[in-house]
Amino acid sequence: MAVPNKPKHERVAVRDPEVEEREVDVLIVGGGMAACGAAFEVKKWLPEDASVLLVDKAALERSGAVAQGLSAINTYIGKNSPDDYVRMVRNDLMGIVREDLIFDLGCHVDDSVYLFEEWGLPIWKQSEDGKNMDGKRGEKMGTLKSGAQPVRTGKWQIMINGESYKRVVAEAAKLAIGDENILERVFIVELLLDANVENQIAGAVGFSVRENKVYIIKCKTMMVACGGAVNIYQPRSIGEGKGRAWYPVWNAGSTYYLSMKVGAELSMMENRFTPSRFKDGYGPVGAWFLLFKAKALNGLGEDYVASDAAKAELEKYAPYGTAAITPTCLRNHLMLFEMKEGRGPIMMDTVSAMAQLGKTMDKREMKHLESEAWEDFLDMTCGQANLWCATNTEPEKKNSEVMPTEPYLLGSHSGCCGMWCSGPDYDWVPDAYKWGDTGKVYNRMTTVKGLFTAGDGVGCSGHKFSSGSHGEGRIAAKSMVKYYVDHKDFSPTISQSTQEIVDLVYKPVKIYFEHSGYTTAADINPEYLKPDQMTTRLMKATNEYGGGTATYYQTNNANLEIGMDLLQVIREDCEKLAASSLHELMRCWEIIHRVWTVESHLRHIQYRKETRYPGFYYQSDFPGQDDENWFCFTNSKYDPKAGSWDIFKKDYIKIIPD
Repeated sequence: MAVPNKPKHERVAVRDPEVEEREVDVLIVGGGMAACGAAFEVKKWLPEDASVLLVDKAALERSGAVAQGLSAINTYIGKNSPDDYVRMVRNDLMGIVREDLIFDLGCHVDDSVYLFEEWGLPIWKQSEDGKNMDGKRGEKMGTLKSGAQPVRTGKWQIMINGESYKRVVAEAAKLAIGDENILERVFIVELLLDANVENQIAGAVGFSVRENKVYIIKCKTMMVACGGAVNIYQPRSIGEGKGRAWYPVWNAGSTYYLSMKVGAELSMMENRFTPSRFKDGYGPVGAWFLLFKAKALNGLGEDYVASDAAKAELEKYAPYGTAAITPTCLRNHLMLFEMKEGRGPIMMDTVSAMAQLGKTMDKREMKHLESEAWEDFLDMTCGQANLWCATNTEPEKKNSEVMPTEPYLLGSHSGCCGMWCSGPDYDWVPDAYKWGDTGKVYNRMTTVKGLFTAGDGVGCSGHKFSSGSHGEGRIAAKSMVKYYVDHKDFSPTISQSTQEIVDLVYKPVKIYFEHSGYTTAADINPEYLKPDQMTTRLMKATNEYGGGTATYYQTNNANLEIGMDLLQVIREDCEKLAASSLHELMRCWEIIHRVWTVESHLRHIQYRKETRYPGFYYQSDFPGQDDENWFCFTNSKYDPKAGSWDIFKKDYIKIIPD
């Protein structure tokens, strides 16, 4: 009998788990900013006799992309207009966005920011003489809602002291929805369609990662907001840094997997975010560019962004490359251009930036500035501060290298993949952009009836970040309540038996118990694979054939064909995944979610015959942009009955003028 050598905190799985069945009216799946926004909002509008439940894979206080903290809120409209917000997002995402969704969010996002401050989040303010007032000092200037001016690091970003950002937001969500309506440490792994009503969501199934228990939850309507996808491509970090990534490692693409598996239409899944970050520590660069006014230099010490070669390169991607603000993907493209030409590495000139700022400061102010340079990481990426210490790096004395990371899939940062969702019910929103049933429109509902999403789940509308995801969760919550009220008489019915569901969820555990006696080493067995082994296979395949760091993010149709073949084999082998503990069971289901998610990504890259996002990925067979044929959305739909994919175009409709 193979005896697993597991840490004490890993709960041993059993062959026959306990089963708990529930039925609620409204179900929220996820625990990040979008889910917290929905939890905060939902009971305001829900009838008193209606029930609601939030299910989170982790603990709400430290769940989601904001778990470790943030040093800035990247979406705050303030004195800008929602129209300008649409123009900014449209430009950054190379022209193809859902302007109705972006405008709608731009009208509501600031209200969430006001709430964050009301709940105790410290927001930096500008004093009357233009000084930056952080922490407690900022409170003296009043609140944003009362007219105080935030410290802007750009047109849309404001600085915060945000180490406890998520805890502040989660506490408000818990108080609003009630602890009795929250299930933590429960991983939802599959959604269920109704047995009687076509294309109608009816429930979800999952398991506890702390006790041997399977949950079967029926509902009338549901929101899925489990973040984007990380560890679908091989990270640059190795050895002791294994697992280090920019995006939270627990985000397994569950939002996309859960929705696509029940037939929800996906959109722009070819889009990915390949952020440039401080090398090895993955520390964000935004504050250094925007707040500290640092420049990036090539290996020759040149400001390559201002060079004639860079300008010529950007002109190839007009009008976006020649816009006042260069899109994120094209800034990456310039960096990769320098590196391929042998002019790397790319360095963040922190020394000159600090020296320039120090010219107008006394010693005390300079010391405070130096502490801010460190706090930028300590608020949200403490590993980068550790790396600075380990490499004797003081930003005022030594520059740091910047490097593009591995790719991620998301819809709330500088990316726009996700579900094709209904927009708001305004007369100016095109009919193709809004839908529902019984003559009603349900904002942020997917193409599956009763299934809503927010944050990373809503496609074609990036640049929501933390505040926008929270605001969009609130928008979705109101729509879910509206849907529930209109369908109160609906009684969800699932076709699967309880035993069928348990067998599905605990299949890796049963495989382990059936075959573990064949070898004396738990991880070496001809009858099964462990999730770590499958993760390695997946990331090697995508890295080499799907445009990862190994190929400078380049792929082509021949490589994609090999990648798709490998994914098919991986999916087949996922039937042999085995788990001896609840932690491994979680990892098994995460890899299943990741495999399906990245398959949709590669299918979309293969379908779109152009390179829409140079710097994020390159389709070498079609290296340029083809606006004549491909200035449109690319959507896909998995048919759960037939087990087949369909990929097709959807028209882009311009609403906000340039």
